[in-house]
Amino acid sequence: MTDDTLPEPDRIEGAPHPRETALLFGQAKAEADFLDAFQSGRMHSGWLITGPRGVGKATLAWKIATFLLADEGVGLFGNPSLYVDPEHPDARLVHSGAHPRLSVIRRPWDEKTKKLRSEITVDAVRTLKTFFQMSSADGGRRVVIVDAADELNRNAANAILKELEEPPANTVIMLIAHQPSRLLPTIRSRCRELRCSSLNASDLQQALEQSGHAADNAESLAALAGGSAGDAIRLLNHDGLQLYGELVKLFEGMPRIDRPAALKLADSCTGRAADVRFGMTLDLIDLFLSRAARAGLMGEPKAQGAMGEARLLTRISPDDRMARKWAQLQQDLSNRSRYGRAVNLDPAALILDIIFKIEETALGVAAA
Repeated sequence: MTDDTLPEPDRIEGAPHPRETALLFGQAKAEADFLDAFQSGRMHSGWLITGPRGVGKATLAWKIATFLLADEGVGLFGNPSLYVDPEHPDARLVHSGAHPRLSVIRRPWDEKTKKLRSEITVDAVRTLKTFFQMSSADGGRRVVIVDAADELNRNAANAILKELEEPPANTVIMLIAHQPSRLLPTIRSRCRELRCSSLNASDLQQALEQSGHAADNAESLAALAGGSAGDAIRLLNHDGLQLYGELVKLFEGMPRIDRPAALKLADSCTGRAADVRFGMTLDLIDLFLSRAARAGLMGEPKAQGAMGEARLLTRISPDDRMARKWAQLQQDLSNRSRYGRAVNLDPAALILDIIFKIEETALGVAAA
């Protein structure tokens, strides 16, 4: 593969890349916090952009990068804004992914396995040395985006820390993090945080429309996506709403679960072509257990992810005692799922094992 055809780990299938996204929805506070620091002269060299996955963190980072690289004082007067004319020379270079003063650190391509690596390696971070040397002749501001910092391995994290401790002059380093608690405390302490929040229903709808997606069942999509446009697009791309409906139907028989239906679901997750469905099934089971735990604490959900879900959740999780049981099961099965993926357990066997653990918990409650 050439550099132009390599898959981009920071691109969501079926959506424009963050550098190509025209409008950012729902993150006005994070945008305003950055502009306030910029206008007051309290600019940090390190920025940590945090929040749930798929809510616009990367889009915000690319808009800040374009704003800084254009360096024409946009937003200094009148209404503060990160807006830069798309025809601006720097904006066009950023959009094409070819700006000489912008470096993006992300999971590299492995030529041996012909896959993206599962983590950001120290070699990927070391490319910054060359970037800083080559870009220094330009004399303008330089920007680095790390997407996502959660994926830095230990050596790579230490290498980034060194750059944050002694950043080159006129350089801004932005780290995107879905789970900032996983980062080295010293990395977090060297950065100013910009917190991005989950999208409300209106912002989610606008973000989906901008990406060219429309949902027939907006209520279910909003319930399952949890304010994440990225998760909503993944659900739409891979029939996630239908799959969640199948899971709800399967669990409606609890405390007993229909064995043939469970086997059919597990078999649908086998084979190379079913890799995406396998991952989606594990993620949606985890989501179901999370919603069951929440129902025990907060009552019937206001919006349901599939027909009959609200009634099922209130039946199997009527109080805080059951909420704790489902929450503990979610944690246990999440660990089991993570281990199973790591050691390449048979997908059907892993799915069945998880389903029967859910049945075991339901039977234990029924017998109590």
